[in-house]
Amino acid sequence: MNRISKFFDDTLLDLGRQFKWSYLPPLMVYVAAGISGLTGIVGTFFVKDYLNLSAAFLAGLGFWAGIPWALKMPLGHLVDLIWNKKNYMVYFGAFLISLSLLIMYGLIIHTEELAKIFSVEKWFVISVILAPVGYVIQDVVADAMTVEAVPLSDEKGKDYTKDQIKLMHTTMQTLGRFAIIGGTVLVALANVILFRDVDNFEQSEKIQLYGSIYIYALIIPLVSILGVILAGYLKKKRSNDLRLQGLEFKDEIRLEKTEINWWILGGSLIFVIFTLSVGSFNLPFAQEIVFVGSVIIILFLMFKLIKELPENLRLTIVGTAVIIFIFRAMPGPGPGLIWFEIDVLGFNEQFFSILSLLASILTLIGIVMLRPFMAKNSIAKIIVVLSIAGAILFLPSVGMYYGFHNWTASLTGGVVDAKFIAIINTALESPLGQVSMIPLLAWIAKNAPTHLKATFFAVFASFTNLALSASSLGTKYLNQIYTVTREVKDKVSQEIQTTADYSELGILLITVTLLTLILPIVFVFIINNSKYKTSE
Repeated sequence: MNRISKFFDDTLLDLGRQFKWSYLPPLMVYVAAGISGLTGIVGTFFVKDYLNLSAAFLAGLGFWAGIPWALKMPLGHLVDLIWNKKNYMVYFGAFLISLSLLIMYGLIIHTEELAKIFSVEKWFVISVILAPVGYVIQDVVADAMTVEAVPLSDEKGKDYTKDQIKLMHTTMQTLGRFAIIGGTVLVALANVILFRDVDNFEQSEKIQLYGSIYIYALIIPLVSILGVILAGYLKKKRSNDLRLQGLEFKDEIRLEKTEINWWILGGSLIFVIFTLSVGSFNLPFAQEIVFVGSVIIILFLMFKLIKELPENLRLTIVGTAVIIFIFRAMPGPGPGLIWFEIDVLGFNEQFFSILSLLASILTLIGIVMLRPFMAKNSIAKIIVVLSIAGAILFLPSVGMYYGFHNWTASLTGGVVDAKFIAIINTALESPLGQVSMIPLLAWIAKNAPTHLKATFFAVFASFTNLALSASSLGTKYLNQIYTVTREVKDKVSQEIQTTADYSELGILLITVTLLTLILPIVFVFIINNSKYKTSE
């Protein structure tokens, strides 16, 4: 009993004790990122039913949507250069997010009017690209705000020790993931309520509901704006409180002036021009060319940046980044699995909302419970555990394709059916996805040079986020090898444009499972038997 009490105290209660009001502003920006998923279910069903886009195309679009996250490089350095004016970047990001949401609202409610300007598919692509640009701008500022949120001294002006600051950084990064997932909890709750009677809706009523959700989603940019306003207020209040005590407000991060790194800015400019050029001219293998070029540019910038670190730390962070890159680069099955769950297993909008709610709540619990595990083990060990667990927990999806749920339902009188298995599987796998990035973020917050915190966050986040682009490419390739289609109807005439075919989905799911299990573990073994071994 004492062990249980101690574990509960070390995980949940201790996290609460370590909370500081200065943590709240970046957490609000992260919450905004979390509630961005409010439109996710609507988007899935709208695309499935009314946009005649292949699974491979949608996976490829995911690649382009991921590219803006590589812009964290110049944006992070820009934050360091304009530290006191970084809030304006959040405002601009909020504008782009709002524009993306309004385009989707118009696309759903005023389809014919917008189609007179561009095709429905083009409007959809524009919206998909605008949103991540807005989120990446806000995210890079939020990362910087997490560093600023950790105080260097207490309310009486007494300096914290290095160990205390390290603990606060880990707590701040944990709370950051907590806030993102907390946002998804709010979203899931909202979706459960909004879709509670969806099966009784006429198609026109569904369309109106879909449009309304995009209007509700305008709260997303509002929350992030309120976060930066609160940050300014709290900083000013703390400065005034210390001044009244005859003490000086300390902000060591800004004591050393940040010089313009032309390698970062110049390399990033080349990256942007290169990406836009290749994408605009619709070249063969455009995505592959952009990906390889992006990796080369980012690796070059990383090489220039890590010269600011001692040699032993250089090797460690390179090894750490590579391991996390490979783990995040594993391909997924693409939209075909969700289409199968909708068409064959009968999952509707409300059930997906319930799954999302369950996943979000359990992810929050998992992050808290796994905090001691992350603090005590190396990133290499964490990635191995996550890879094995992820592969095992993907097996129920494979099993349900081959009718496993029919067998279990017959044995249990219909209790353990497809929905039951989906709920249990979601409950088990939910905490795993957000864990891998926390140790890297905490490492950067602790070890990066004080005048280059935002730049380090941005460059290494760009590298690990490129892994998601690699994942999208892998997903696209798999969907080109194994073709999966769903039924698509014209929004107006209801004429069937594409028929459903899930015959190759099973082997696609098996392939994804094996890759998820094998590749990360192989790379962990290689890294940990080299000079780049991760020691933290």
